[in-house]
Amino acid sequence: MGEDNTITATKTSLRIIEALKRMDGAGVTAVADDLDIAKSTIHNHLQTLEGEGYVTNEGSVYRVGLRFLELGEYKRNRMNIYEKARPEVAALAEKTGEMANAAVEEHGEGVYITRAEGTQAVAVDTYAGKRVKLHCTALGKTILAELPEERVDEIVDTHGLPARTENTITDRAELKSELAEVRERGYAYDREERLSGLRCVAAPIVPEDGEFVGALSVSGPTTRIEGDRFHEEIPELLRSAANVIEINLVYS
Repeated sequence: MGEDNTITATKTSLRIIEALKRMDGAGVTAVADDLDIAKSTIHNHLQTLEGEGYVTNEGSVYRVGLRFLELGEYKRNRMNIYEKARPEVAALAEKTGEMANAAVEEHGEGVYITRAEGTQAVAVDTYAGKRVKLHCTALGKTILAELPEERVDEIVDTHGLPARTENTITDRAELKSELAEVRERGYAYDREERLSGLRCVAAPIVPEDGEFVGALSVSGPTTRIEGDRFHEEIPELLRSAANVIEINLVYS
């Protein structure tokens, strides 16, 4: 098989895996219809993926396999920021009673690497490994504010600025103005920009050498994340936790 065919086949397998995730499992026909690819091709790819342990077959329904958890956990455990951020994320959740998270940027998206739930945390759609657009989250805006402007433009060109709620920033100039405020303030806000009814505050993790590595956040319902808690208490807790991580990244 030639190089071009090999690349095409790999892309097809990855598209199939993404489709299985998006549909929460599906049969050959459903995947073929979703991707507009011949059923015989889908069947061959799924048979190969199952044989290699990357998907499971439950009757006629194929699902993403736990092999990906093994790979993701391997990657995460090799990230110094994960080990240093995990206890601070847990402490933030305990202190605030809300959801606390840490994330990094990969391929122009935010990826949650660890999270912890406080006693009052509301159920949301985040989990370790979830990828989100950067422009509509406090974590994402914190990350974008630390990147060179040309990299921000590349990310926007690639991923766009899709609206998630009526509060999402969808204009490039408005986003850049917001990022300038984030840099000046030292932390970012999500004012119901990804999920209605949810607010979030995030702060960057930038060790002494000045190389940005990730961001921390605390999120919760608008009824609790407001006033001084939104603008002073939580930002201060985040900056303190980020400082601890920064020191540990440098000296331990």
